[in-house]
Amino acid sequence: MHSVIFDTDIGVDDAFALAYAARTQRLLGITTVFGNVAVGQAVKNARLFCEKMGIRAPVYRGCSRPLAQAPSAPAVLHGKDGLGDAFDNPYRDDAPSAVQFIIDSVRAQPHTITLVAIGPLTNIASAINQAPDIIPLVKEVVIMGGAFGTDGHAGNVTPFAEFNIWKDPHAADQVLASALPVVMLPLDVTHKVLITGDEVRQLNQPVLSAICRPYLAYSRQKEGFDGMALHDTLTLSWLALPAAFGVTTSPVRVVTDGISCGQTLRRLGTLASRHDPFAGLRAQRLCLTVDADAVRDHFFAALRQ
Repeated sequence: MHSVIFDTDIGVDDAFALAYAARTQRLLGITTVFGNVAVGQAVKNARLFCEKMGIRAPVYRGCSRPLAQAPSAPAVLHGKDGLGDAFDNPYRDDAPSAVQFIIDSVRAQPHTITLVAIGPLTNIASAINQAPDIIPLVKEVVIMGGAFGTDGHAGNVTPFAEFNIWKDPHAADQVLASALPVVMLPLDVTHKVLITGDEVRQLNQPVLSAICRPYLAYSRQKEGFDGMALHDTLTLSWLALPAAFGVTTSPVRVVTDGISCGQTLRRLGTLASRHDPFAGLRAQRLCLTVDADAVRDHFFAALRQ
């Protein structure tokens, strides 16, 4: 069991990941960020979901916009409120600072805290910009984000870019090019771990079944599949079952402008080049293959507890 700060722009698949995290890890706090929804809605969603699911963790309000580029519209497949418009939400949208919570927590518990980031990386980039001393004190940063083209799995918001990275490519480039120890769960593996609508209903988790209805409807309409990929949940799968993943290492950069803005790039060869954007950067761990059955089995067992 790991001590986790859970950084999220909480939508439907984020909520599945949060439910899984609460059953498998030690949750220190939930830090919210813009992305699937505005950050204020993310605060309300985190509080509502925790109340519905009996999760006891403090909620913090993070960044409301990207570091450098103009904000873009929220996602549509999660419903208007991000949780499938399934419940009235009476909660307030104010909360203490997420960035300060990350800084204070890492300083207070050096080498013990794992940052699980399943939204744009703006909070984490802001934390290391404000307090670079925490970089060597973080145990691990586990990110759902990026796409490297394995088996044809490239972008999901453009042909090149995955949503979380695309939302704030400058923040992602700062985090991935830093000395933080990062593990990436990109679309290359998350698209391989699928659950059907029937399997969601068989979990006997009424809250999860209720919030995912628009998400499943979107999947049926756009992809002809009555189900969903467990995108964000795979960050927790890495913590619980690291042996289920095939890992390669490479420094990573993110394209921050042009038609490929948000694309994640890794070193593909060893041939020397005159201009090397990876020179001096830490080799991060990239999960590019997965034992999907093992990951699914562990997820189902945890959620049926």
